[in-house]
Amino acid sequence: MRKKILITGGAGFIGLHLARRLAATCEVTLLDDFSRGRSDAELSALLGPVEVVEHDLTTPVPDGLLPDDFAEVYHLAAVVGVAHSNDNPRRVLRTNLLTTVHLLDWFSGLTGATLCFASSSEAYAGSVEAGIASVPTAEDVPLMLPDPTVPRSSYGFSKIAGELLCRTYARTHGFALRMVRFHNVYGPRMGYDHVIPQFIERLLGGADPFEIHGADQTRAFCYVDDAVDALTALTALPTKEPLLVNVGNDQEEILISDLARSVFDALGRHPAVDIHLAPPLSPARRLPDISRLRELTGYRPEVALGEGLRRTCEWYARDIAARGSGA
Repeated sequence: MRKKILITGGAGFIGLHLARRLAATCEVTLLDDFSRGRSDAELSALLGPVEVVEHDLTTPVPDGLLPDDFAEVYHLAAVVGVAHSNDNPRRVLRTNLLTTVHLLDWFSGLTGATLCFASSSEAYAGSVEAGIASVPTAEDVPLMLPDPTVPRSSYGFSKIAGELLCRTYARTHGFALRMVRFHNVYGPRMGYDHVIPQFIERLLGGADPFEIHGADQTRAFCYVDDAVDALTALTALPTKEPLLVNVGNDQEEILISDLARSVFDALGRHPAVDIHLAPPLSPARRLPDISRLRELTGYRPEVALGEGLRRTCEWYARDIAARGSGA
């Protein structure tokens, strides 16, 4: 019998890549309200082996909407992106907290299922900023909220609270729990609210000079296929002990200025650059310690940054051209 999988936020970025990976061997259901996920040709290509259920998880899951025999549930539904946190922190907090509470209320009625909760490296951004956590950053550092008067804090807080909710429900109901702190996952179909697609869009739009904010900051980017490998390997582990694990790529830390130039090279355009300060609470450096992930699963990232950027730039060039033509 094929294992039954539910992915919330399944029409979104990581959700669709995960569904594509699992569809060959599992029965996959995607739950999405399409507030951010896309109903496009890539989603349509999965339909048949993959079922889509439309529902807004800021409201409780209605009785009978979903079956009760899922083996694994991946909770990816959330409002993500610095722009959303800065522009509408109320929506970030409301959506991310309510979707998690309602998903947990429903999930607690399942028997023998494993829950995988998508957290974020933003959970310990305040700890790194305050100097109580080092970089590379491990999972067991103390957590603290950065300046609560800055709207960007809303996202990190929602993920800290989400982890606590998941732990509390798992302890009460006795289910297997995985929590993954994603670190700068990128790739095709990730929307336009993150640094790499923003660079691509502005470059293809003819920006010259090309503005770079926080050029002296560093990040370590993880291609989405590698993130999916880690996600599925962790969720499949037999232990019922709650696991909190960083997911990312610790091999290719890069300056944001060099990232921009790598995108320039991939697209064959080389404008002058215009350097600006980083926005408030943007961390100077972000690099995961993925020792625990390696120990648990043997994981190692396979897609080098240059190759991942090439694939991503090609996809976005096609998408931007299609949008421009109205296709």
